[in-house]
Order: sequence, then structure tokens, then C-alpha cells
Amino acid sequence: MRRFINDCWNGVMDHEKNPLRHIPNIQVRHMVLQLLAWMWCIMFSLWVGSITVFGFTAVAHAAILAAITITVSTFEIAKRKPDIFTKNKK
Repeated sequence: MRRFINDCWNGVMDHEKNPLRHIPNIQVRHMVLQLLAWMWCIMFSLWVGSITVFGFTAVAHAAILAAITITVSTFEIAKRKPDIFTKNKK
């Protein structure tokens, strides 16, 4: 069980093991991980706050599901098209 928890943690938090490893620029990789962490902090705060306000829970659940979708999508894009994070669009 301990190894499973460690593997799950590393699968998300270790930039050399999660799908963001495909982004060649480590600074961009770090920034993307920071943005995802910020998003999850907001989602957790919304969830904890929703415990006291029942009517808000539907919105919080939708927001948490959206956060999961954004995270999975970001990881998939990093795995399949890592250059998209470093290209300068003019």
C-alpha cells in the first residue's frame, strides 16, 4: 500500500515521471505544474467551503470535475505535443 501511494504521488508530482516530462523546457514544465497546483488549491478551497453551504456543492462538484479534466488534458497535451508549451505564437 505504501508503494502504491508513493507511485501515485510521483505520477503526479514528480516532473520527471508525470506526462509533463515530455515538455523539453524545464522552466515551462515547472510553470505548468505550478498553475495546476494553484488550480487544485482553489478547487480544494471551494470544496471545503461548500461543506457549510449545501447549495454551493453542485457548483463545487462541477468545478472539481472541470479541474480533473483540465489536469488530464494538460498531461495528455504534454505527452503528445510537448512543443506546444514552448512555441512563441506571433
